[in-house]
Amino acid sequence: MAKRQHRRRPPSGPRRGRDRADRADRRSPDLVDEVTGALDTGEPLDLLALTSAFLAATDPRERRLPRKRDDLRLPPREEIVATFFEVPQRATSALLTAIAALTGDDVLRSRVRREVAARGHVLPHWLAELDQARAHDTVLRMADVLGDGESLVCGVVLPGCAELSAAVSVDHNLGTVATDGFVVPGALPDLVELMRGDAEDPDVVFTELDAADARARVTEAVEHGALLFPPPESDTWPACRPLVEWAAGLLPAGGRGYERPEWSDVERQALAGRFLASPFAAGLDDADSRALVDHLLWYGCDYGSGDPLHWSPAAVEIVLADWIPRKIVADFAHLRKAPAVLRALIRFSHAERGIRPRLTEQTVAAVDEWEPEYQAAIRSSRPQGPEALLAAMGVLDVEEYLDSVVLDELRRAVGGARALEELDDAPLPDEPFREDAVPADVRQRVGEVRKLVDRCCDALCDVEHRTAARRLLAAVAAGDPTVFRRRGRVETAAAAIVWLVARANRSLYPHGIQAQELLSWFGVGSVSTRSRPVLAAIGVDPHHPGELALESPAYLTAARRRQLIAERDRLAGNGN
Repeated sequence: MAKRQHRRRPPSGPRRGRDRADRADRRSPDLVDEVTGALDTGEPLDLLALTSAFLAATDPRERRLPRKRDDLRLPPREEIVATFFEVPQRATSALLTAIAALTGDDVLRSRVRREVAARGHVLPHWLAELDQARAHDTVLRMADVLGDGESLVCGVVLPGCAELSAAVSVDHNLGTVATDGFVVPGALPDLVELMRGDAEDPDVVFTELDAADARARVTEAVEHGALLFPPPESDTWPACRPLVEWAAGLLPAGGRGYERPEWSDVERQALAGRFLASPFAAGLDDADSRALVDHLLWYGCDYGSGDPLHWSPAAVEIVLADWIPRKIVADFAHLRKAPAVLRALIRFSHAERGIRPRLTEQTVAAVDEWEPEYQAAIRSSRPQGPEALLAAMGVLDVEEYLDSVVLDELRRAVGGARALEELDDAPLPDEPFREDAVPADVRQRVGEVRKLVDRCCDALCDVEHRTAARRLLAAVAAGDPTVFRRRGRVETAAAAIVWLVARANRSLYPHGIQAQELLSWFGVGSVSTRSRPVLAAIGVDPHHPGELALESPAYLTAARRRQLIAERDRLAGNGN
């Protein structure tokens, strides 16, 4: 008879508990040692700061944020805290007590009390009675007059009369979110006196804030800041965030948080009209400038602080270095005017708010500082909208994405993938105008437009541009004769034809003549409105985002087609 095989039974009871304890001890010896060291100093903030850092590292809110592919995360907080119950040391008893107090978890607090009592560990009085901590009676608000942000400062009195002071920085430009903070030992008046001395700035104002309102503001700003991606970080933030939240939670409840102003469409239009009618907006009467005013007021009302009259160097940086290049989908010719419009809007806004001239000049100087980077950004291919967010998250290959965007633009410029593959760089011939394609009832008016087109191209451009413009004019007349049946100046129609051809061939500034020089030749100020039906007549969406394209090589000069061919071949070499 074969000898019976005896299998070892899995360990049970206390043995399994010891195994988990051993694993926990091996996994976090540094934390236990640090807690022991913090207890030895006798300074409450040492242990509370360490506990706060642990809670920040295991904050469930962090798990809701996107993460890069190679990011590693700690196990859920509950799993780690469970291991502390399996390590019966004074350090873990202290850590569990602090965790229960700072999180405000009543169930955990009751369990910790029973566990610590069973262990028989004696904890410092201030820690054992941490639930009895109270908030200081006063809360201070330190804010700058430009409205970029504010610091909210509160104090905590611990059992035994030791005191802590906490400050949280709230950034209004990012949407009224907590972006930094710190906690220091000592009484609140001492910290406030130190901050007043460091500020020494007539544009920084200290005011007392209702304690309940302060609690509501800190809670709101911290919650919103915890959702930012990428998250704001400093030497002390977000490590001290749970401690700041705990301190704010000791303040009275029932206060009012931040009240973001609501701007109706009527109010926005009225503000835009008031600005454009002011001396500050002199020379900004073209369609592009008016549209950019709407964009900037959109940012001011719906992003940042919610105040369209709030402009500071920080707000300028956000708008020029990030928001417009990422958010506004438009061509370079439109976007390049934004700095000039912004300078005028800053001066108007500061005059309305009574801001000191020195601050106004500093803010305008920020436009000068960021304009070169802005102009370079709007000339380049770049992720926009959701793609920009994915790139920031690290889940989008930016180079691959931009190559795909460029390839799409190349195909659109010539009317499709096949046209791009078959593209050549033979010069456009000196080709006569095809009058036979023009309906009889508009032939005379189209003829008047053609004469102006020819004269302008002979004066400012060349034969290829003239041929392209003649082809475009004939195609528009054949595609939608109503364009020429409407009342309107023939000069405006001719200017629209030449302007579109020049734009499609990149023949305007900075590559060629100034757009204003071209339009002035016809005696018109703008053709953006007239160009839309012209594009629609040849089947091109006039509202398509990105660079203007006529979607056919028939309208492109040899020089422009050579550029497209070179870019096509470069992308082919990259594997696209």
